[in-house]
Amino acid sequence: MSNSIVHILNNDCPHCLKGKVFNEKSIFFNFGFPKMNEYCSHCNYKFEKEPGYFFGAMYVNYGLTVAQGIATYVIAQFFFTETFDLRIIPIIAVVIIAMASINIRLSRLLWIYMFKNYSM
Repeated sequence: MSNSIVHILNNDCPHCLKGKVFNEKSIFFNFGFPKMNEYCSHCNYKFEKEPGYFFGAMYVNYGLTVAQGIATYVIAQFFFTETFDLRIIPIIAVVIIAMASINIRLSRLLWIYMFKNYSM
């Protein structure tokens, strides 16, 4: 399990663990929409199995975004005295926007790893 997390964060191919899923070396600190490789450069594993394959990754992305929003809210509560302070909403929005690029990459990697085909 811990090896899978490391490989997901390293942007590794789920089949051979050597190639990269995205053109960028790291999933962190890259802005803009991610550019995926169609096939793994080492084992020729096809990442998008069928048209619309990554629609399910949108649900993973939504879950990540909600979790980050809730975590930001809980952390921000320590800095404000009222039970619900409207100043927290812009903080949550900034965190969600800042994490959007990372969430797209991470959700697609999680989706690929959840449904990887071992028999290829």
